[in-house]
Amino acid sequence: MTAENKIIINGNEFDFDPGETILEVARRSNIDIPTLCHLKGATGTGACRVCLVEVERARSLVASCVAPAGNGMVVQTESSKVIESRKMIIRLLLSSGNHNCAVRGSDGKDWTQFQLNVQQDDDSSELCPVWGDCRLQDLAYRYQVSGDQFPATETRYPMETVNPFIVRDFSRCINCGRCVQACNEVQVNKAISFGYRGAATKIIAAGDRPYADSDCVFCGECVQACPVGALVERDARYQYRQWEHEKVRTTCSYCGVGCQLYLHVKDNKVSKVTGVEDVAPNYGSLCVKGRFGFDFIHSQDRLKTPLIKKLGVFKEVSWDEALDFVAEKLSGIKAEHGSESIGVLASARVTNEENYIIQKFARGVLKTNNVDHCARL
Repeated sequence: MTAENKIIINGNEFDFDPGETILEVARRSNIDIPTLCHLKGATGTGACRVCLVEVERARSLVASCVAPAGNGMVVQTESSKVIESRKMIIRLLLSSGNHNCAVRGSDGKDWTQFQLNVQQDDDSSELCPVWGDCRLQDLAYRYQVSGDQFPATETRYPMETVNPFIVRDFSRCINCGRCVQACNEVQVNKAISFGYRGAATKIIAAGDRPYADSDCVFCGECVQACPVGALVERDARYQYRQWEHEKVRTTCSYCGVGCQLYLHVKDNKVSKVTGVEDVAPNYGSLCVKGRFGFDFIHSQDRLKTPLIKKLGVFKEVSWDEALDFVAEKLSGIKAEHGSESIGVLASARVTNEENYIIQKFARGVLKTNNVDHCARL
């Protein structure tokens, strides 16, 4: 930074690096500018216009997520013009789909009919599946606006429920483009993009096919990026309410990368998984197994006690009996056929310390170097 790179935001002077946007300087300086379309690490688009700010001598309001900071620039982030503009944008977004949260007027015949239509589209009488965890709803509360000033827009595209992990609810999509950026610029899967034009604009996979028939790898990056209820985990839909769950940070056990994730837990049961953002090594990204492969945790088929086959049938036994049985069998094989007849499979899903103990046992006790691991374990 140099003395020439100075910007004034809300009456306070800040330094900035060449190429930084107004939004980046503001956030680094703990000044809150709301956004919906902005995705950290991706190219700014200015699509939602919620981040508009007033720049002195500019002819119109400026989208701060794409406007570069300039020396001597004077910016207001909460002027009357800015607030009125944001309120209008939020009203339009709320009226452009099935945003049936508490911020919409709840009195009168219009609301009743609107809610009945939403119920039919959702196949559920509950409020939006991300109610309480929606950035659009947050902004509506913040600026005290609702969508009942304008007629509700009819649903153009039906909900896509054929995908194994993700429900795509086009009635709640605000076309912010975060999912497209997450797919194309963060994960670089390039499975989805904008399709059609104007009022018919839709986020599509190649050929406007369902995710299940496209190049989608179901990493769920688009779900985590979605600021509204347009993309929701299939199994968590209407089962997950943010205020009812505790977030437990842990390390993904599917491979050795060490991705950081949150388990969203209610009544000691995991409802969904999200990546921990701004933390190495994954910075919020997860693979399909890390994000969706947690059903085994509560599976009734999980073994809780050791089993030994007796007369062709597995029987539950104590740990002492099971360990004695294994020790006896391994000792017998070693004595009769030698150490090289024994192999040990470790696992990519346990800790380095546990794998170290396994190989130490194999080499030190069984006297074999036949140690390998199986990624599927």
